[in-house]
Amino acid sequence: MNDIHLATIAIIGINIVTSLKGFNDSHFFERYKFGVGAIQAGQKDRMLTSGFLHVDFSHLFFNMFTLFFFAPVVIDWFGPGKFLILYFISLVAGNLLALFFHKKEPYYSAVGASGAVTGILYAAILLEPGMRLGIMFIPIPLPAYVLGILYLFYSIYGMKTRLGNIGHTAHFGGAIGGFLTTLLFKPDLFITDTWVVILLAIPILILFVLGKLDKL
Repeated sequence: MNDIHLATIAIIGINIVTSLKGFNDSHFFERYKFGVGAIQAGQKDRMLTSGFLHVDFSHLFFNMFTLFFFAPVVIDWFGPGKFLILYFISLVAGNLLALFFHKKEPYYSAVGASGAVTGILYAAILLEPGMRLGIMFIPIPLPAYVLGILYLFYSIYGMKTRLGNIGHTAHFGGAIGGFLTTLLFKPDLFITDTWVVILLAIPILILFVLGKLDKL
């Protein structure tokens, strides 16, 4: 991986500045966070602005640390322009899925770059499925695509059980956005990494089947 690119620095910088503003200005935070009722009333800008606000420093740090680690993979493959396109598509995709699943909950709200960052993570997994990642409680690093699949199933479980104060729906939507945009940018992955594409698509299909059956 190359040194951190200006595009990554810019995204991290905007997140930091906007989040700090939100930490110290409750009116700003409330106006620009993701809120189902407000979006349905016409404030569509929240679909984008909410992705640059965070609840606290740990929330901000975790998202930016993850972005810092995986953005270089995407930029090395696609360049900064497509990286930014992928980031924003994933951000909006995460919020669109959250809006879809919570459309009957006008008081549902959320903030964070998690959807966008998860999209970058899944793009990196598709592009480098063999890289090995470690997580807490699992002492041996696992192939990236295995953790990707496990994470999507965890997100489905979190959506179904409303596990924790976490926007599992936005995470999943961001992953879908990153997955589909990466395949659009690099369709030969269907040939070179067919099984990885299929395996990562399975939890996405399961999500929509469960949604169709009203099981979420």
